[in-house]
Amino acid sequence: MKAHDGMYIDGAWRPAAGQDVIEVVNPVDEQVIGTVPAGTAEDVDSAVRAARAALPEWAATPPAERAARLAALRDVLVARADEIAGTVTAELGSPLKFSQAVHAGVPIAVAGSYAELAATYAFEEKTGNSVVHHEPIGVVAAITPWNYPLHQIVAKVAPALAAGCTVVVKPAEDTPLVARLFAEAVHEAGLPAGVFNLVTGLGPVAGQALAEHPGVDLVSFTGSTAVGRRIAAIAAGQVKKVALELGGKSANVILPSADLVKAVNVGVANVMSNSGQTCSAWTRMLVHRDQYDEAVELAAAAAAKYGDRIGPVVNAKQQDRVRGYIEKGVAEGARLVAGGPEAPREQGYFVSPTVFADVTEDMTIAQEEIFGPVLSILKYEDEDDALRIANGTVYGLAGAVWAGDEAEAVAFARRMETGQVDINGGRFNPLAPFGGYKQSGVGRELGVHGLAEYLQTKSLQF
Repeated sequence: MKAHDGMYIDGAWRPAAGQDVIEVVNPVDEQVIGTVPAGTAEDVDSAVRAARAALPEWAATPPAERAARLAALRDVLVARADEIAGTVTAELGSPLKFSQAVHAGVPIAVAGSYAELAATYAFEEKTGNSVVHHEPIGVVAAITPWNYPLHQIVAKVAPALAAGCTVVVKPAEDTPLVARLFAEAVHEAGLPAGVFNLVTGLGPVAGQALAEHPGVDLVSFTGSTAVGRRIAAIAAGQVKKVALELGGKSANVILPSADLVKAVNVGVANVMSNSGQTCSAWTRMLVHRDQYDEAVELAAAAAAKYGDRIGPVVNAKQQDRVRGYIEKGVAEGARLVAGGPEAPREQGYFVSPTVFADVTEDMTIAQEEIFGPVLSILKYEDEDDALRIANGTVYGLAGAVWAGDEAEAVAFARRMETGQVDINGGRFNPLAPFGGYKQSGVGRELGVHGLAEYLQTKSLQF
């Protein structure tokens, strides 16, 4: 076990204000692998003050120079990719190959995309007799989750820095080690002191202090809808901007003309990815009544292959939560065709890859975000019925549509109330905006739309 001391504030590791620590547990063997300081309001205040002090100079730095700094940061992340992947595997339990490809690879791609955007974005434009000037919003509080611990940091920090903002990050307490590694990379890349600051700590203490701090101009949060509501309420009291990426209950709609085998297999893989701990996972599979039984058989067979291929969920609380949802699905009349509530191993926070059939849209497992490897398969009568079911939750983060004719899938996708839809298994695009409708949040991440979240707009008339 390694004890990590201090907070990264104003370009250096500084002693924490308090003595309390957070234990970091490996979810595979339930052993403590390290500790980090439990930050206080005093630590948060120091970090915000450092960010405010660094803001004028960083905001005035030419975009080309900010781009060069981001490119240097990307290069450090590339050089430390194996260390990143190993760290995420240790604290999240993700299989190493997945950590290498996704937990390390995606943040590198996102950092690189913002290095390019910072150099090419039109921070000024002319319209009529006005010049529209885009300038940094100020100090950003980035409160990040544990499920994609480095990606969610980079998806906030990179656009904020590209825009000319300064940042204070409060990472999830379950996965703070890769956040510390990122702070080391920032230092190695030579970013000016105070531009990036890191405070580890608990959400109700450090996270709330950061959201409440009057020196913060924007709070960017990714996590549960319940916490997002709380942050929005705090920010409203100060008329402070928020960017919220919250929960999801995404529909995977398989139209009758689709390649059923491919659609089901890819759909199951999507739900099992990252042990189901993905807010955009397609956790509701919608299948036409004439193909329903075949789809259920295919999904059950596909899920059975994931028994030894996915890692645990992040902690004991999450394991209990997911198993509780599985038990509730059974109690409400859904039919288990794969997996179940029983833990597949005696040690570690593992959950069996689970598939439910005979799920109706009013069931809890069809309405609430489970955040584990659990798929619900629902039956629909026709396209209008499928659309009604797909849009029938409080969420609207992501989704998928499959059809033999791409135009048919696109036409259906345009009617879905959700922020991102994959057509026939469309690939992830780090330049495309990501964010939700309804209670899945406000604002967008990634690409030019993600950059815009961190900019103020000023018009100059001539």
